[in-house]
Amino acid sequence: MQNWNLIFGIAIISSPILFAMIAFPDSIAWSWNEGRGGYLFALIFVVAELIGLRIVISKKRLLAVIPMALIVIGYLISLEYGLRDSIIAYGESIDIPLIFSFTWMWDFIVMAIFILVALTVFFGKRWIRIAPAAPIFLTGTAIILSLDAFFPYDTLGPLQYVVPYFVQANVWIITTLELGTAVARDNVMFLRGDHGSMALQVFWPSAGVHSIIIFSLVIGAFMLKMNIPRGRKSIYFILGIIGTIGVNLIRVFSLSWYALKVTTDPVAWEEYHKIAGEIMFLPWLFAFILIVIIIETRRLKKKEANGDLPPKNNL
Repeated sequence: MQNWNLIFGIAIISSPILFAMIAFPDSIAWSWNEGRGGYLFALIFVVAELIGLRIVISKKRLLAVIPMALIVIGYLISLEYGLRDSIIAYGESIDIPLIFSFTWMWDFIVMAIFILVALTVFFGKRWIRIAPAAPIFLTGTAIILSLDAFFPYDTLGPLQYVVPYFVQANVWIITTLELGTAVARDNVMFLRGDHGSMALQVFWPSAGVHSIIIFSLVIGAFMLKMNIPRGRKSIYFILGIIGTIGVNLIRVFSLSWYALKVTTDPVAWEEYHKIAGEIMFLPWLFAFILIVIIIETRRLKKKEANGDLPPKNNL
């Protein structure tokens, strides 16, 4: 029997995101600081965590969230009729260095608050163990956008500190594979390949530091909701962070490979740069979570076969 109340609940939570995607498709940009592409990730997290639950949401709770969804939709519409201009004007009045990161930041703040409140209405305090990924992802994105807006480029020392290590690792890979000439100087890569030379100055957002932070938080959220020993959670979390760093190295390498083997045209390279980043992390995240679930499910079945009586496990 279908849990129709839960399905309606998912539809209500998803409605502002779906509205943004349908009404303003140009705003769904893959580049993390140029649009609402992160909304799609949040939608996937909501559906993945809620679908199939046996929890029944009361009609009263469903009706309570509908006005909230309409308010968020109203916010999205009002942006097109002057609100975004007002946000930009305010940002300029307080001398925000990167104004567009500042404006997109508010979209993620609003959506994070809405989904957090909606989940709280539906599930109470249990939301943190039922569906934490979307709110954590949206909040993390809003925080990273605020850092990018207020401390752009290399002005945020702690996050910029790790960038030269990514650059050096990337140069080593290129040199080892003999794909071209690559030289690193601090956060700058000088590349020479099949289509000429190109210099890439790498700042912490372009190095994928923001993605490492956000997706590590999401992995932590998934670990939190799994009923497994804390020691195993810690091991999985550490492995998840290491894997996320590895995926990011692949991302940085792919950007260099594109310049070495495809084109050094700045416009074409930038188009690739916009889509080559975030889309690599989502498949990795789901693959990692799936592997953990498979390992823990087999472990549970083995313990049951041996006659052990483990606590109830809700993966």
